[in-house]
Amino acid sequence: MSGADEFSEIARLFRPLTGGAAGAFDLLDDAAVVPQRPGFDLVITKDALVEGVHFPVGEAPGLVAKKLLRVNLSDLAAKAAEPFGCFLAVAWPKSFGASEREAFAGGLGEDLKAFGVALLGGDTVSTPGPFTLSLTALGWVSAGGMVRRAGAKPGDILAVSGTIGDGALGLLAVRGEIEDTDGVLAERYRLPKPRLDLRAAVAGASAAADVSDGLVADAGHIGEVSQVRLSLDLQQMPLSPAARRWLDAQPDRITALVKLATGGDDYEVVAAFSGAPPEGFTTIGTVSAGEGTDVLVDGAAVAIDHAGWRHL
Repeated sequence: MSGADEFSEIARLFRPLTGGAAGAFDLLDDAAVVPQRPGFDLVITKDALVEGVHFPVGEAPGLVAKKLLRVNLSDLAAKAAEPFGCFLAVAWPKSFGASEREAFAGGLGEDLKAFGVALLGGDTVSTPGPFTLSLTALGWVSAGGMVRRAGAKPGDILAVSGTIGDGALGLLAVRGEIEDTDGVLAERYRLPKPRLDLRAAVAGASAAADVSDGLVADAGHIGEVSQVRLSLDLQQMPLSPAARRWLDAQPDRITALVKLATGGDDYEVVAAFSGAPPEGFTTIGTVSAGEGTDVLVDGAAVAIDHAGWRHL
């Protein structure tokens, strides 16, 4: 892609996505300015997606754009942050023509508008490798109010929002490996819903993390950095009707529960609370002194080979 083509395409596809944000300068500069907001801290997070790793080869570009934004907003939701802007980097594969790039920008624009987020800048390049993209999301929290993974205390209750396991089952559904007659599971995988609706509840947590790599893994991150011991009861794990139907059809219930708890891609929030969890959360365990994570089914410890997704 020549320089002139690149800049004209940025102007055509991405300039409208700034929403007129003053600091974006209509994407005519090499940098943006984020104005100060007295009494607030700026929270910044960044996630990347790679074709064939985070989404299937040949996935619709508009869906990929939406998932990219949503997985980043999920991180902000787990910090109790209000999103407002983002920076985008895209490496277009050689096979992508104008229609694919337009579809990507269209999908991104729809979700930016839906979530009230402005595109502030970024970069576009071409690549001989797989479709690769990254987004940096910015959000505001009241000064000192970002909820960290650290902070869980002995005596806290461990809880999770929404339902768990739909993301992992959704990937299997997209691959055609399990039945998904109503498409609910595939949609949970393709279009996760960041729990921005629970920001006020998350703000009252001792510690929190979004469930991207798997419930056991992401809860474990809280335990590790908080230097506490977690007890996680998979029998209490909230499941959707679709996930429960799948679970009931499995010959080994314990193995199936572990699969749901370690599969990832749920983009819910797991958090520790000093009292009863707020509305929208389900109690799944406890926090005590010590270290490590006990995973239980029917009161008995379950061995976990891998707690969640790992790239390395």
